[in-house]
Amino acid sequence: MVHIDDQERRARLALRHALTPSGRAASVEEATRAVAVLHATDSSTIYLALWARVTGLKPADVDHALYEERSVVRQMAMRRTIFGVPRELLPAAVGSAGQRIAEQQRRAIARDVEKAQISADGIAWVAAAEAAVARRLADGGAFTTRQLRDELPELDGTIDYAPHKSYGGAQPLAPRIFTAMSAAGVIVRARQTHHWRLNKPTWQAMESWLGEPLEPLDSAAGYAELVAAWLRRFGPGTEEDLVWWLGSTKAAARRALADVEAVEVTLDGGARGWVLPDDLDTSDEVEPWVALLPSLDPTTMGWKGRDFYLAGRQPRYFDSVGNGGATAWVDGRVVGTWIQDADGVVSVHLDDPVESWAQRALQAEAERLTAWCEGVRISSIWVSPAMAEAAKAR
Repeated sequence: MVHIDDQERRARLALRHALTPSGRAASVEEATRAVAVLHATDSSTIYLALWARVTGLKPADVDHALYEERSVVRQMAMRRTIFGVPRELLPAAVGSAGQRIAEQQRRAIARDVEKAQISADGIAWVAAAEAAVARRLADGGAFTTRQLRDELPELDGTIDYAPHKSYGGAQPLAPRIFTAMSAAGVIVRARQTHHWRLNKPTWQAMESWLGEPLEPLDSAAGYAELVAAWLRRFGPGTEEDLVWWLGSTKAAARRALADVEAVEVTLDGGARGWVLPDDLDTSDEVEPWVALLPSLDPTTMGWKGRDFYLAGRQPRYFDSVGNGGATAWVDGRVVGTWIQDADGVVSVHLDDPVESWAQRALQAEAERLTAWCEGVRISSIWVSPAMAEAAKAR
């Protein structure tokens, strides 16, 4: 059995994720494929993750890919998370993880509808609400959540979330309907109504957005295609990594590994990982590199087992529920974080000592990112302890 050590794993992520100075991608599409899919829960993550990987990128280039070419599509999929999915991977994402999420959400909404006595038949209520949305979007129009809620009485209804709790309150059901429909590939997050750093989408029928019908793969074929894409960019990874990344059952992950004929390898620390059958060779030598990656960057979030680049300090760079914050990298290791001040100036805060060349390179990246943001402050709800400490010390 082939052994792949941590140094080789760090080399692979550098070369495959378009993070080295000479290995950056030439386009939004190329950079997206370099990490399989982009995290897109925070709208800003797409832009900043691409900034780190595409030479000469402008926000308008991302807008063009998302909203004109539509070569990258914002899709609810794995782990009920929004991703920027390359268009060719969309049938796999919708047919596997998307359908799983849609079915789970529809059942949950139906239970809550009946519990709140909105309808005695929750399944029928959900079906009627979805049908009303589909009819309204059938002519190709795009509308905000508020516009659809105001116009469609079928979306009326709230539930009391966490009663008797300080964080509870009335929760409208309409956004959950949109979640289910988007996961199923019926509707899609279309153009934004505000600045690129804000999550303010309109909704449009998927077929209208793509200009052609979407034909999802069946679940097994979809998971196999997702696993092949993940292994090509993130392998080796363990079964636990894969189940977490997919948000799937172990059975689905194991079947997909068998379908792509994945090969088992040993890893440092005694774990067993998986790679594609043609991916056993050692990587070429990697040039020195640094990177400033945003919260929820796909590299930071690519594995569940992260010691090979975090050295056991996950609690410092991730929040309490496993969302990664902004990170500073040197040669495949996270060495600190970065934040902005009130004027949008980026500063790097190191936890580890680094060589002088790396200090200079990180400072240059901070200045480059400051100039790129043009005074815009990027806010995120995914704040790691390292980010919070740096902000407090500023």
